[in-house]
Amino acid sequence: MQRMCVLVLVILGSVFLLTTVSLVFQGDAQAIPSFARKYKVSCSMCHIAVPKLKPYGEEFAGNGFVLPDGEEPKRATVDTGDENLLLQRDLPLAARVDLYLKGEESAAVDADLQTPYGLKLLSGGRIAKNVSYYFYVYLYERGSVAGLEDAYVHFNDIGGVPFDIMVGQFQVSDPLFKRELRLTFEDYLIYRFRPGYSAANLTYDRGFMLTYGFGFGLDAVGQLLNGNGIPEAENRVFDVDTDKAYSLRLSQGIGPVRFGLFGYYNEERNEEDTENRLYYAGADASAGGDKWEINVQYLHRTDSNAFFVTPDSTDTLTDTETDGGLVELIVMPWGDSSRWVFLGLYNLIDSDGDEYDTQRATVSVSHLAARNLRFLLEYTRDIELKKSEVVLGAMAAF
Repeated sequence: MQRMCVLVLVILGSVFLLTTVSLVFQGDAQAIPSFARKYKVSCSMCHIAVPKLKPYGEEFAGNGFVLPDGEEPKRATVDTGDENLLLQRDLPLAARVDLYLKGEESAAVDADLQTPYGLKLLSGGRIAKNVSYYFYVYLYERGSVAGLEDAYVHFNDIGGVPFDIMVGQFQVSDPLFKRELRLTFEDYLIYRFRPGYSAANLTYDRGFMLTYGFGFGLDAVGQLLNGNGIPEAENRVFDVDTDKAYSLRLSQGIGPVRFGLFGYYNEERNEEDTENRLYYAGADASAGGDKWEINVQYLHRTDSNAFFVTPDSTDTLTDTETDGGLVELIVMPWGDSSRWVFLGLYNLIDSDGDEYDTQRATVSVSHLAARNLRFLLEYTRDIELKKSEVVLGAMAAF
């Protein structure tokens, strides 16, 4: 309960800060490097720092990797003489490598050279008018071949209205705050959380994402998902049960602040046909200016039977209730031209199972040595376990 009070106080304070700082600074002023090569522009057109996107970059990605302010340049495609065939002149490919040195108190290894921590191969672009694709392959992650993560086809502005459909695999939390675009080594922990033997959380899943933007500023995102992550298919079947997961996110801008609501429902069954019904309900808020951004997330999760206890078991069937969230503040002292980025992140998970309880505070400093090369120094304090972590890292995209 004490941890929950801390989260409530932090979120209320952050929402107050959202409005106050917005008024003070109101007047101030998933792309990849292959797009910079294609359009012959700087990465800074879409990115604040690798991989964080500006609003223009978000609009570019949401528009199917097509410039939102005009048609594609003729040099970008091949003239085949067939009006029903759109071929990109060059296959867009890019790579990203992450290197870290991590020091951790009271760990088996005090200093760990995680070099490389990850190596990605990325591609994205147009297939046809209003149809695009995006994927990346983790060639190497944490010492193993992780394989395909994001991979989808994007149908944009269907019927000439702001209605999009994405089909493939993506993160369920993408309509909230995108984990893949964060600037910290520290993760958004509530999105990864799963109690007991549940296979469902708000990271990767397979399915459909449908988005619609209303003229008065309301954005709606619905998802239909397998609900069991992205494991290997068994007997050519990807899902593990007949049930599906559903989610809905609504967000609306009010003045300088954007507020959002999120709901998710899933029914999981294991091989013994034992069921776990789970749902999320939450809210989020974000605001920003040329020199700052703040994001706040709260989520409540309930699992009816996260350990898949059978009805004839002597164990007592009890719901698992979890509250959690995050608060993130990003400061760019010189706006778009800033080579330094300062960040604070607070993560909290408060669950019925004490072993899941987490409370971590992170401060991070990034320096852009080049537009596509970022150095990172980060300190995280695990308040629950009373230990500290320090990370020195380098991220390059090319």
